[in-house]
Amino acid sequence: MTVLGPPRSWSCQWLPFLILLLGRGQEPRVEGVTHYKTGDPVILYVNKVGPYHNPQETYHYYQLPVCCPEKIRHKSLSLGEVLDGDRMAESLYEIRFRENVEKRILCHMQLSSAQVEQLRQAIEELYYFEFVVDDLPIRGFVGYMEESGFLPHSHKIGLWTHLDFHLEFHGDRIIFANVSVRDVKPHSLDGLRPDEFLGLTHTYSVRWSETSVERRSDRRRGDDGGFFPRTLEIHWLSIINSMVLVFLLVGFVAVILMRVLRNDLARYNLDEETTSAGSGDDFDQGDNGWKIIHTDVFRFPPYRGLLCAVLGVGAQFLALGTGIIVMALLGMFNVHRHGAINSAAILLYALTCCISGYVSSHFYRQIGGERWVWNIILTTSLFSVPFFLTWSVVNSVHWANGSTQALPATTILLLLTVWLLVGFPLTVIGGIFGKNNASPFDAPCRTKNIAREIPPQPWYKSTLIHMTVGGFLPFSAISVELYYIFATVWGREQYTLYGILFFVFAILLSVGACISIALTYFQLSGEDYRWWWRSVLSVGSTGLFIFLYSVFYYARRSNMSGAVQTVEFFGYSLLTGYVFFLMLGTISFFSSLKFIRYIYVNLKMD
Repeated sequence: MTVLGPPRSWSCQWLPFLILLLGRGQEPRVEGVTHYKTGDPVILYVNKVGPYHNPQETYHYYQLPVCCPEKIRHKSLSLGEVLDGDRMAESLYEIRFRENVEKRILCHMQLSSAQVEQLRQAIEELYYFEFVVDDLPIRGFVGYMEESGFLPHSHKIGLWTHLDFHLEFHGDRIIFANVSVRDVKPHSLDGLRPDEFLGLTHTYSVRWSETSVERRSDRRRGDDGGFFPRTLEIHWLSIINSMVLVFLLVGFVAVILMRVLRNDLARYNLDEETTSAGSGDDFDQGDNGWKIIHTDVFRFPPYRGLLCAVLGVGAQFLALGTGIIVMALLGMFNVHRHGAINSAAILLYALTCCISGYVSSHFYRQIGGERWVWNIILTTSLFSVPFFLTWSVVNSVHWANGSTQALPATTILLLLTVWLLVGFPLTVIGGIFGKNNASPFDAPCRTKNIAREIPPQPWYKSTLIHMTVGGFLPFSAISVELYYIFATVWGREQYTLYGILFFVFAILLSVGACISIALTYFQLSGEDYRWWWRSVLSVGSTGLFIFLYSVFYYARRSNMSGAVQTVEFFGYSLLTGYVFFLMLGTISFFSSLKFIRYIYVNLKMD
C-alpha cells in the first residue's frame, strides 16, 4: 500500500545524476578514506524509506512529512547506487567531527490530519529510514506500534521525534555510525480530530567515542547496530550434500564411459569385423542401440538459428556469472552496498556480448546456417527483449507508486546508450569473427538423406521425464545455497561467502554436464537421435525449478506483500529462471556434443 505522495522540491534532481553517470561513476569506498579535523562538518544524507519486509519498495525520505530544507540538494550518485534505489539528499542535521550534541532542535512542524494519517500508515507498515554518514548507512524505524490484548484491544501508534546518533572514530576517520531511540519516548499519533493540527518538535543528539578499530572491515561481523539480521554462516551441510551428489554423478558417468561404453564399442566393433566379408549395403542389419543411428545422430535439428542463439547467450551468461564471482573473490565489491555489483554486471554484460555473437554465429555457420544476419539479430534479442519487457512492467509499477526504484530518465538513456554503442556492436563484431573463423562441422559419421524411423519410446525416456530428472538433480545440488542467495537479494542479509558461492557454481555446472551425458546416452540407446534440443531442455529445465522455488520462497519464507514488491519479485524471478535455462542448457548441449563425438569417433565405420 503506497502512503507517500510526490516529493517536495523535486525539480532539477536529475542533473547531478547525469553528471556523475556520464562522468566518473565511482562506487562507495569500502574503507573510510575521508579525513576530518576536530570541528569539521560531517554531512548526513537522508536516503530512503520503505516497508521493512519489502526490500525493493523504497521511497524518498522527504516524501514523508518530516523536517525538510527549503531547497533540497541531492548528492551525485553512481550508476550502481541509482539502480539500487538510492536517492541521497542533504539533511538539516548539523554534525561536526568529535563534537557532542545534546538534544538540539532540528525543526518545528505543524502537521495536518492528512499528514498524520500518512505517518500512521507508514508506521503500521513498519517503515524504516536509511541515512548515510561518510558512506556508512544507518537505519531505524520511523515510529513505534504496539498491539496489546484481545479484550480490550489496544492499538497505539507513536512517532520518533528524537534520534540519538552514535559515531565512533579512530584518529581522523569515522569507523562506525548508528542511530538509536532506546531512551526516547515516542510521540503519540492517536486521538487527533480531523480538523486539528499536530505540533511536533524534532530533536537529535550526537555522541562521539573513540575506538581501537582502525578499519571498518576489521569490525566484528554483525557488529553494526543489529538493525538487519546477520545469520549467514558457512553451511557445511549444503556443501557436503552437493559434494556427495557430484561424486555420485561423476562416478555414474565414469561407469558409463569405462564399462558400458567399452562393452558397447567392443561388441559393435566385433560385429563389424565378423560382417566385413558380407554385403556392405546391410551394414545396419542386426545392430541395435546407439550404433544403428550413426547415420542420423548428426542430422542438424530444426530451428537451428534459435538453437545457436540460445547457445550464444548461454555462453555469455556463463562468462558473466564467472566474472562477477571472481570479482567478488578479489574484494572488488562493498559489502555495505549492492551498487558495485549492479554496475559491474551492466559493464560485464555489455563487454561479454561479443561472446554471444561469436559462439552463436560460429556454430550457426558450422551447421550450415546461411542467414547469419538474422541469427545475430535473434542472438542480441534473445535476452534483451524479455528483459526490456519485464523491466518496463516493473519500472512502470514503481513509477506509478512513486518508488525510488523507478529509474530516472537519464539513467534509462545511459543504459540504452551503453547497449547501443557497446553491447550491440560487440555482438555484431563477435558474430563476424565467428562466421569467418567457422570450419565445417566435425561429424565422424556420414548423415543419410532419408531419416531413419524412430521406434516407440517408453514413457521414462520422454522429454518431460528427462526434463524432470535433468532439472531436479542440479537444483538439489544448489537448493540450500539458493535460500541464502534469495535471503540476500530479496531479504536483509549480507552475502559475503563468495568462495562458497564459486564452489557451488562449479558444482552446478559439473552436475549439469554429468546428468546431460547420462540422459543423452539413454536417449541414443533407445535409437532416438533427436538429442539436439533434448539436451538443452533436459538440464535447462533447472531454471523452471528455480522459479518454482521462488514461488515457495515468496509464500513460505518471506513476509513480502503489496503490488510493488510482488511485481518486481516475480518479474525478476522469471528472468532469473530464464538465465539459468540459457546457462545450463548451453553446458548441457556442449557436454552431450562432446560425448557423442567421442563415442562415434571410437566406433569403426568402414
